[in-house]
Amino acid sequence: MKNVVLPAVVFTMPEVAWCGLTENDAKAKNITVQVGKFPWAASGRALTMDHAEGLTKLIIEPGTERILGVGIVGHGAGELIGEAVLAVEMGATAYDIASSVHAHPTLSETVMEAAEVFFGHSAHAAPRKAL
Repeated sequence: MKNVVLPAVVFTMPEVAWCGLTENDAKAKNITVQVGKFPWAASGRALTMDHAEGLTKLIIEPGTERILGVGIVGHGAGELIGEAVLAVEMGATAYDIASSVHAHPTLSETVMEAAEVFFGHSAHAAPRKAL
């Protein structure tokens, strides 16, 4: 098997999970990326669970908008990384994720919200700064 996307999870409080390319990997390899970040403090589900100390981050290839990597920090991040692995493995784009309906309110919705932040139209987070 070639280029298999593997999830990594650190079961701390809060959990940390990632797959694919990280921002540090991209910098080390001189790869230009864009990032979509969604703070869990803006997630209704995280707030109701009293676990707003999280973040979902998408590492995105400019031009193609393909998801190259995902990082998640927060309660249950290890449970959420599966969608990210599938997205990276199948070559999904930020648009694919942003246009996929996610149940509301859920923590999995933070993946969609991070993609929406990338496009500047997340309903629950402030618009990102112009590039």
